[in-house]
Amino acid sequence: MEASTGPLLKVYYDNCPGCKQDRKNEVRRGVPYREFFFIWIVTLCSALPIASLFPFLYFMIQDLHVAKREEDIGFYAGFVGSAFMIGRVLTSVFWGIVADRYGRKPVIVISIISVIIFNTMFGLSTSYWMAIVSRLLLGCFNGLLGPIRAYASEVCRKEYQALGLSLVSSTRGLGLIIGPAIGGFFAQPAKKYPNIFSVKSLFGRFPYFLPCFCISLVAIGALVVCFWLPETLHMHDKWEIEDLEDSLIRCETKKYNEEIERTMLASKQSLLKNQPLMSAIVVYCAFALQDTAYAEIFSLWAVSNKTYGGLSFSSQKVGEVLAISGFSLLVYQLFLYPCFEKYLGPISSCRAAAIFSIPLLTSYPFMSKLSGLKLFFVVNCASLLKCAISVTITTGFNILQNNAVSQHQRGAANGISVTALSLSKAVAPATAGALFSWAQKRQQASFLSGDHMVFFVLNVITLIGFLLTFKPFLPLPNSKRRSSDP
Repeated sequence: MEASTGPLLKVYYDNCPGCKQDRKNEVRRGVPYREFFFIWIVTLCSALPIASLFPFLYFMIQDLHVAKREEDIGFYAGFVGSAFMIGRVLTSVFWGIVADRYGRKPVIVISIISVIIFNTMFGLSTSYWMAIVSRLLLGCFNGLLGPIRAYASEVCRKEYQALGLSLVSSTRGLGLIIGPAIGGFFAQPAKKYPNIFSVKSLFGRFPYFLPCFCISLVAIGALVVCFWLPETLHMHDKWEIEDLEDSLIRCETKKYNEEIERTMLASKQSLLKNQPLMSAIVVYCAFALQDTAYAEIFSLWAVSNKTYGGLSFSSQKVGEVLAISGFSLLVYQLFLYPCFEKYLGPISSCRAAAIFSIPLLTSYPFMSKLSGLKLFFVVNCASLLKCAISVTITTGFNILQNNAVSQHQRGAANGISVTALSLSKAVAPATAGALFSWAQKRQQASFLSGDHMVFFVLNVITLIGFLLTFKPFLPLPNSKRRSSDP
């Protein structure tokens, strides 16, 4: 085996997939549209089943006859809804370590196969515990989010890193919108479309199988796409590393030796002692807590009656608002966000987004004074802006986290991030629901009555996250770590 060397500090090995990808990135100057398309398909596949059950979960629990009273349905539904996140909390770090040791591609393939198996199993559930176990296993084996973030930052040149990570964020956002749309449209097909589906057919006997089956078909397509996914992890044999060390010694340059020392120190450093990484994760979780709570509150607020400060929207109209916001994000991600990140940087863009979010959220309770087309237009604009703000912050912190570690720690680092993120997303919905319920009872309060209190609390969390983006809490990662380890 021969090692080819390019400029100083660049050593490539012919049988190393990471070296092959690095060499391709150096030669190719444009946007890697092919690889980004693969990332889009794979990320969409993993995001679709996360929230697809929410439109029909109430009816599913009702049909499983586990709740003795109608008032208890929400209680049992909560456990099914949270099972996925609990499973992801348990295994995210493990899958990150696996991705750092054996490669990004194997973890991606396993995650897609888990969607095909356990999402189908959930659609065929005949008991409450079968539904919980299938969702729990789906979360346990769905370790794709951490590795795909690392993959998106490694499959392209540095100038397109922000675009790659923003593609992951926006695609997940689309999946969280399209998934519930599939669930609501295709659940109980024999009841909704009796001319097409018979009660005695497979989809009639299993009324919640069709949406899960559709998502599994998308996963099968994503699995086929994985055959063309290039591996990005560097895998060097022991004798190759020794040969590399000999070549480094022969260089006898101070700059070279300093780079080696920094690389060795970074590889041995504990991730939990990496202050730039851990600080970025903590701040990221603060913003994620606010964002998830907002997602829960927005739907409740929009469908609640105007006498309680809501908008009196139907569930279909709420879906239309979310769908418009989701698809508009594609334009923002492809054309606007890369410019913001280029000129402002990830931290400054996050700070600007957080500051702009405060007056935007403050305006929400006043929208109930509007009606008709004007109300629908204003809510759509506000929802789109809020989604753009959320994606800006999410992508910015993804960049900070990936830059805070060397390549061989990226999978584990993203695994820690996903674990912490999942905990935030498990806590936020229940807390947001309780806050909204309490605020609904304060319509006549003299201070922050009704929904004004809800959005005030969201702004407090945003302000806390904004303050945490400054030193000394959030130090900048070492710029040297931005480069891949050859």
